Amino acid sequence: MKLAIIGYGKMGHAIEELALQRGHSVACTVDEGGRWPAAGEADVAIEFSTPATAVDNIRHCWQLGLPVVCGTTGWNAQYETVKAECLAGGYALFTASNFSIGMNIMFALNERLAELMRGREDYKVSIAETHHIHKLDAPSGTALSLQRQIEEFGARSSERVPIESFRVGEVPGTHTVVYDSEIDTLTLTHEAHSRKGLALGALLAAEWVVGKKGVFTMKDMLSGVKGE
Repeated sequence: MKLAIIGYGKMGHAIEELALQRGHSVACTVDEGGRWPAAGEADVAIEFSTPATAVDNIRHCWQLGLPVVCGTTGWNAQYETVKAECLAGGYALFTASNFSIGMNIMFALNERLAELMRGREDYKVSIAETHHIHKLDAPSGTALSLQRQIEEFGARSSERVPIESFRVGEVPGTHTVVYDSEIDTLTLTHEAHSRKGLALGALLAAEWVVGKKGVFTMKDMLSGVKGE
């Protein structure tokens, strides 16, 4: 499989290193404001850029006939428009707020825990997330996903679940959900040790989405949805 890596920062480098280890090749790497040499020769694009450039990058990849795996967060306001364009144009888009397999297991646990805590108003729920100082969006897309799950599955739509965001050093990413009461505290935490888990998840998504059309998430891949 030939990759076009869009966004050649630390995440892009981690994806490239792991892709080569898995026997793939890199057709091109594109940094912010850079040219797109040989991108059309790729089989799939993996996009980790910035919230300001992600949507244009996705559209450009589609023009080149490439399915897109997008890990950039912070462009939620445009998501429905991009989704509609993807479906209308017969393109492929795979998005995730977090590509780590471990984090996606935490998403499943978070949904179930929210269901179990439904109606237990004696527990106050909150979210904390910590990332490296270079991360541009706050709260993180992962924290927002956790928040949406709790509000949906725990029926806590009357008030927003609070999120605290911290930017410290080179922390890859730590997310914690806390249910606190006078009697006890229940904590659910995922701590990434490096970017490798994110890179692996993105590569698995790229391998999975080639040849498909539609809009997909990690839940689709992990549950075995075939697509068109």
